[in-house]
Amino acid sequence: MNPIFRKILAVVLGIVIGSLVNMALVSISGTVIPPPDGVDVTTAEGLKAGMHLFKPINFLFPFLAHALGTFVGALVAAWIAPNNKLTFAMVIAVFFFLGGLASIFMLPSPLWFTFVDLVFAYFPMAYFAKNIISKD
Repeated sequence: MNPIFRKILAVVLGIVIGSLVNMALVSISGTVIPPPDGVDVTTAEGLKAGMHLFKPINFLFPFLAHALGTFVGALVAAWIAPNNKLTFAMVIAVFFFLGGLASIFMLPSPLWFTFVDLVFAYFPMAYFAKNIISKD
């Protein structure tokens, strides 16, 4: 297969599959850990209005969605990429990191969650995924 095609495929599939994992985890989060009573989690306005009622456990699935979405996307990208596997894993991490930053500006969250999410959910997961694919 053409190396340029593989590089493009690595990034596109990494983003798509990582996003699917992210969305799947977000979609089941409310059934696994119910939101506080009276909080509408179906709209950004409802989340903003009820964010002060969330307990730390309510942030578990958003963190897992960000971390595992990045991990799986980076794993796919590193697996498909013909070379420079760390670079491709980190491209996926940057994509998801920018999404995390956008999320912080759209939905207020506690400072501790913002820190944990931005520091641990993106670049470390991509690095870990690359190391699973290749020890180089």
